[in-house]
Amino acid sequence: MQPEQKNQEQQNKPDTKGLYHIFRSFCYSLEGLKAAYSECSIRQLLIFHGVLVVLIFILPFELQIRMILLIASFLSGIVELFNTAIEAAVDHTSLEKHPLAKRAKDTGSSAQLLAIVLLIILWAMALWQVFFAK
Repeated sequence: MQPEQKNQEQQNKPDTKGLYHIFRSFCYSLEGLKAAYSECSIRQLLIFHGVLVVLIFILPFELQIRMILLIASFLSGIVELFNTAIEAAVDHTSLEKHPLAKRAKDTGSSAQLLAIVLLIILWAMALWQVFFAK
């Protein structure tokens, strides 16, 4: 690694340590959530998962099923945050159409699709168990 490259990497790292570092990291995370909330897809997913979380506690699911459904909802939200970050990074790099940019965006979108499919399957299984398997 060349000296100027090493110096640049050190400049990108925060100078904080200990509890203050944890606090600053938390603040950066909140800034990330605020930035992500400006995306329509994040807001739609938040409403969708908000409804699902309410249903998790209204419907007569066993504790283990509630936990699995809650984890699946969080997983979908996390995947969407990654997808949004990929899209922002690609758009920042260049707004020109490029096959690799399309691949990156499509792959992120595919990850979200799989998370939603998983969520649908888990909800179908949970509803089946509660309403039809008895």
